Amino acid sequence: MTIHRTVPDTVPARVMVRTLAGLFTRQEWIKTLCYVALSLGVALSGSVAALLLVPLMQPSLLGRGWFSMHSTDAQAIAFSIATVAFALMRWQSARLGAWLVGSLARSLRQHVHAHLMATPLASLANSPSSEIANVLTYNVEIVVQGYGALQQLLVAALTSVVTLAFAVWISPWLVLAVPLLVVAGLLISRSFGREQSAVSRRYIRDLTDLFWHSEDFPRRLRHVRSFERETAEEKSHHAASSRLAQGYGRQLELIASGRLVLELMAALGVGAVFMLAHRWQGIDQGSLVAVCLLLVRLLPSVLLTRQSFQQWRSAVPAFELWRKYMQLDTTQPAASSRHARGAADVIYIERVRVTPPAAGVTLLDIELKPGELTLISGRSGIGKTSLVDVLAGMAEPEVFLARDSFGPIGFDDYRAHVRRGAYVGQQVRPWQRTVRECLLWAAPGATERDLGNALRDVGLEKRLEASIDGWDTALDDASSRLSGGELQRLMLAQVILRQPHLAVLDEATSALDAPSELSVLKAVKQRLSGTVILVVSHRAGVADIADQHISVEGSLVQRSTHHFAAAGRL
Repeated sequence: MTIHRTVPDTVPARVMVRTLAGLFTRQEWIKTLCYVALSLGVALSGSVAALLLVPLMQPSLLGRGWFSMHSTDAQAIAFSIATVAFALMRWQSARLGAWLVGSLARSLRQHVHAHLMATPLASLANSPSSEIANVLTYNVEIVVQGYGALQQLLVAALTSVVTLAFAVWISPWLVLAVPLLVVAGLLISRSFGREQSAVSRRYIRDLTDLFWHSEDFPRRLRHVRSFERETAEEKSHHAASSRLAQGYGRQLELIASGRLVLELMAALGVGAVFMLAHRWQGIDQGSLVAVCLLLVRLLPSVLLTRQSFQQWRSAVPAFELWRKYMQLDTTQPAASSRHARGAADVIYIERVRVTPPAAGVTLLDIELKPGELTLISGRSGIGKTSLVDVLAGMAEPEVFLARDSFGPIGFDDYRAHVRRGAYVGQQVRPWQRTVRECLLWAAPGATERDLGNALRDVGLEKRLEASIDGWDTALDDASSRLSGGELQRLMLAQVILRQPHLAVLDEATSALDAPSELSVLKAVKQRLSGTVILVVSHRAGVADIADQHISVEGSLVQRSTHHFAAAGRL
């Protein structure tokens, strides 16, 4: 089974550089300038150390040529100072470069996460959760590796310029072959570039496929085992893993191939320098040795340049995926301030139409009253989630006609009214470490008494009293892990502590048995006397405690019935 993921259109490398540079703060720019200065110092001290090594190798050259000194001791001391300066500056530049890489990784994750948090649900409708997980995690690592490669390219460029400047200063004629080698190297790098880009894009797609296979693994495993499809699942996972391994291996092969060609060219270049020196009159042996030392010192930079270009190309598709989610529309309607509304306001919805599904769902004549529970039921896939998203103020409807005690209201007014909400879905699980952290996340100012009352209301108090750690019971510890039903009770305790204007419970009690579900929902309703409560459930028994029942029928037209109409309510 192959899952196809799309990668956005190619963006120019300059766009990637400009975007990454735009994420830097003033402090990061200052440190970047320090990094450039240190890299230049490394290139200068390394070249000086190489030149000072020549008279130490051939003492007969002490009194002649460049950096001449009167004694071998002085020459050795100067060489040691230059080498120590080279090592210290290289160490400090490596530390500073690592700090910049880490800072960029943090910034990339924070920006895309903040952008996703501000994105309307409709904008994420066509985005696979595995792709989003990839963007927030490993995809950023690939982009950062590209930035690290850009740093290395900068270092290589400075080293090359400084080294060649010294070589030209010593003997211009001996470096005549260098421009030809540079041109040949660029042509070789370009010849591998197209395949490298294609391989990198496949790598990003295959990595997203692997995230898809890893989503909610325990639930996926139960499903696979129940169907006895372990072999098929392993085959599918292994196929994705194999494609990923092949892509990674091919990237390394391309790097190795380019390195081999450059090493061969460097060997030919140094050999050409020796042949030129042998045939050219007036070139002394000291100049020959010095230029060769400088060119050999330049070789690692040339090889690093090739590898850095490859890493940079690999980072471009990852950046494109990151940029795709940074370009999602985050426009949210401004909260209305036409007039103040209290939590006790009743909303009368005359007509609301939502999509999907394609045929649409129409809701007529519904009253949302604080302290009352509205049940929404209907078969799966008929549009309940879309309806709930609109009623929760999280998605825009096609049509919205409503009024409150002040008169007609638009959807922006309605959204402002229900802004203080609490949504709990069937698949939502607490991600905090302990029960206490989970509750305080929902209500940071809650007291110990508040926490205890909420746990008692949802029926978790005795379970936690029996635990050694009590409210500090770890949610991810196998020895004290809460069951699915207990986790749902905990999420409902969050709702009680929140005291929202609107509470949406979308299959939030599905893991409880029928009597427990009714008991917990009664407690929630009693504690949330100022809250509009919307409950999505397939169980008919919930209708017994509902004040209002919205049945999503096959015609896709909603009809509101009032359970207590005979008693004079509603």
